[in-house]
Amino acid sequence: MCSCSWRNTAQPELVVDLGSGTGISTFIWTHRARQVIGIEPLDAMRRTAEASTTAPHVRFQGGFAQHTDLPAGAADIVICAQALHWMEPDSTLAEVARILRAGGVFAAYDYEWPPTVHWEAERAFFQCMVRVQELQQTYGITGPQHWAKSEHLARLRQSGHFRHVKEVVLHHIELCTAERWIGYALSPGHVTRVLDCGVSETAVGLDELRQVAQGALGERGLPGYVNYRVRVGVK
Repeated sequence: MCSCSWRNTAQPELVVDLGSGTGISTFIWTHRARQVIGIEPLDAMRRTAEASTTAPHVRFQGGFAQHTDLPAGAADIVICAQALHWMEPDSTLAEVARILRAGGVFAAYDYEWPPTVHWEAERAFFQCMVRVQELQQTYGITGPQHWAKSEHLARLRQSGHFRHVKEVVLHHIELCTAERWIGYALSPGHVTRVLDCGVSETAVGLDELRQVAQGALGERGLPGYVNYRVRVGVK
């Protein structure tokens, strides 16, 4: 995508990252675009991102995916990494279309969770997540509203904002250790909310998951396949 072949340019003039968080997905474009802007509503995350770069052409600003305050037609590429499911679809896609140039590209991508590495580790992982869901119901824990990732592609098509829409499936391989596997289990917000209620890691099933992961992945870990689904819309 960084070749911007649809516009016959060597590199994009402006890439906008919606829900940029601490800047992980934003910084990918540091050496690929002339200007990069991360839009992030949470001050703490935005400050972390700002402290992580000195590149003058990369900046972060407060705002929401539905209201970026960017000029119409300013962006060559708009991305949204692992965050579109938190954004109200109709207003978000309308704003994406507004700030994209004609021929510009919107790419929303999510990784399949967890990675593919070892069946025993994966089975234990999902058993842990079922326990977390049961505890959520027991304690009446609710999270912010979200929209199903499985419907992203259909919503892009139905929005009427894009002349071409498709889905691309990608993967890369990285080392997955037991510690990394537990990190995947701790990353979702609903797990954190249960632990914040005073539920122990043992009750959540993390101790059991750790034991299984150590046995299945060994001390050195195993190669894990991280799979991504990229939903692409061309304005």
